[in-house]
Amino acid sequence: MLRLLAVDDELPALEELAYLLRQDVRVEHVLTASDGVAALQDMVQMIGAGERLDGVFLDIEMPGLSGLDLARLVGGFPSPPKLVFVTAHERCAVQAFELEAVDYLLKPVRAERLSEAVRRLQAAAIPVVDPGHDDVIPVELGGITRFVPQQAIWFAEAKGDYVRLHTVDGSYLVRMSLAALERRWAEAGFIRVHRSTLVSSRHVSEMRFEGGRVTLTVGTETLKVSRRHSRQVREQLVHQHRGG
Repeated sequence: MLRLLAVDDELPALEELAYLLRQDVRVEHVLTASDGVAALQDMVQMIGAGERLDGVFLDIEMPGLSGLDLARLVGGFPSPPKLVFVTAHERCAVQAFELEAVDYLLKPVRAERLSEAVRRLQAAAIPVVDPGHDDVIPVELGGITRFVPQQAIWFAEAKGDYVRLHTVDGSYLVRMSLAALERRWAEAGFIRVHRSTLVSSRHVSEMRFEGGRVTLTVGTETLKVSRRHSRQVREQLVHQHRGG
């Protein structure tokens, strides 16, 4: 089942496209965005939260950030969603396919033609990348999207509806839950050491026992392990560093 994003600055066209997509039994969920900037923000947030996005149905002529501009940005994402352009103009078809679009639809879109585009998108969909390998978190920094690799993260700290990722280069705030991140990286050696802290075991250089409490040296930081998690953390770290 496909999870899709439809983008168009003309509201009637957007509503019609979303309606038709939602009638397709191969489609699980359809989000909408009324311009390229909003669509980019939605995509960054979804990827950051570990949500799947299989394809984007994208208008070309939009104010601010055009569909082609957005497609170029999306192409820089790790495992980017597949693109289907939906436009009133034929002249951008060559550019669209140079950007590896799955299909190019002309408005007004017929239901039969849209169904074929969904078929092509489904056939081209890339399997979800194993979260234990080469995963990244997109982070918004003053209009710039930086991709922070999983392997660079020392630990993650819950901050309300956000998580702060700590690395050797500094820390980054992303809108997602610590529980979602824990599930996403469960097979990548990340350990819950506190209700608000998730630690990368690869970056743990020291474990200490002081007054019945456990502390970890992670990168250049010293972190306390809650009593609730102490036994599990000790066992997991010892098991890992003995070679499993």
